Amino acid sequence: MKAVVLAAGEGTRLRPLTVTRPKPLVPVAGRPLVEHVMDASSDVVDEFVLVVGYGAENVQSRIGSEFGDTPVSYVEQREQRGTAHAIACVREEINGQFLVLNGDVVVDQSLVSKLATSSGHAVATMPVDDPSNYGVVSVDDEALSGLVEKPDNPPSSLANLGLYAFEPAIFEAIDAVDESERGEYEVTDAVTTLLEWGETVSVVEHDGTWLDVGRPWEIIEATERLLSELGQSIEGIVEDRVTLEGPVVVEEGARVRDGTYIEGPVVVKAGADVGPNAYVRGATVLGEDSRVGNAVEVKNSVLFPEATVGHLSYVGDSVLGAGVNFGAGTKVANLRHDDANIRMRVKGSSVDTGRRKLGVVCGDDVKTGINTSLNAGVKLARGATTTPGETIMEDDNE
Repeated sequence: MKAVVLAAGEGTRLRPLTVTRPKPLVPVAGRPLVEHVMDASSDVVDEFVLVVGYGAENVQSRIGSEFGDTPVSYVEQREQRGTAHAIACVREEINGQFLVLNGDVVVDQSLVSKLATSSGHAVATMPVDDPSNYGVVSVDDEALSGLVEKPDNPPSSLANLGLYAFEPAIFEAIDAVDESERGEYEVTDAVTTLLEWGETVSVVEHDGTWLDVGRPWEIIEATERLLSELGQSIEGIVEDRVTLEGPVVVEEGARVRDGTYIEGPVVVKAGADVGPNAYVRGATVLGEDSRVGNAVEVKNSVLFPEATVGHLSYVGDSVLGAGVNFGAGTKVANLRHDDANIRMRVKGSSVDTGRRKLGVVCGDDVKTGINTSLNAGVKLARGATTTPGETIMEDDNE
């Protein structure tokens, strides 16, 4: 069985992190996002077909022609015109039942396995607390009877997870659909067309891990989820008088210096340099060749490769892009005085993140002056700079 992985999107809601990399390559828990869904499905498929578009060459360079022992081929979606349009691009590659997997989700292997063993067409679903934020599935005798996008009055609590098994008839259904109001060809419209034609679409219900990583704080949430299963592995250099508590991974080529205290789950990637006298805790990933220096505390954060927090700084519940450099004494706020949820701007709109604690999101190559203060929920655009002692209360331009 082939798995079609949709990996063509630009990921505008993840800006500024996707200004310099395609969404599938955004690192989550120390690995590119797309690799997580491929890893979850590699045992049940015999070939991956990646639909690429934005940053296609970067995706192909990273993934290559094999993922583990599974061959990988690529089809380019030259214009991003919706999920159905992306699936239509692989028509010539398909000759039987196949999986469709979004390249921006974190999901259990068990769900992919259940989809792979289903017969005919199938859609993955999961009960959620607020189904009005999702496509909502109606079920009749374990088969799909209806699918509606973000309804005001949801007919059920089952959300469409955006993972499918299809027979080749889906391509004819895609040919029959019109553009949606947002000017795209939607796979949900094609599924509805299958139902109108009398095709049976089974429903595979899931009760495990599923997380759509579409907004910056969801990188932190996905990392928290994935690192909850972290084990212990120390292959790099750990000097005397270092304390490691809980699950900690120190990769070969990394170095943890004297006086450092690490409370896992924490991953220190190859080439990273930590300490002396640093404190790292929570679900944290220190990316390749990153630097966390003297008297620095990093808590529940993701540092991309070559990010540097050199000395006398605090970083909490934050995402720092590649090459970020925090000047001495830079402090991140991650909690409101009124204890309300942190809000963050996404595509121009202020969004409730649902998180009581959330710091900052910095695009690549941000540089702060000494003693900079960054307010909770702030985003800094790629290459942004601050002056010594500056207080940043609002986003820099994306």
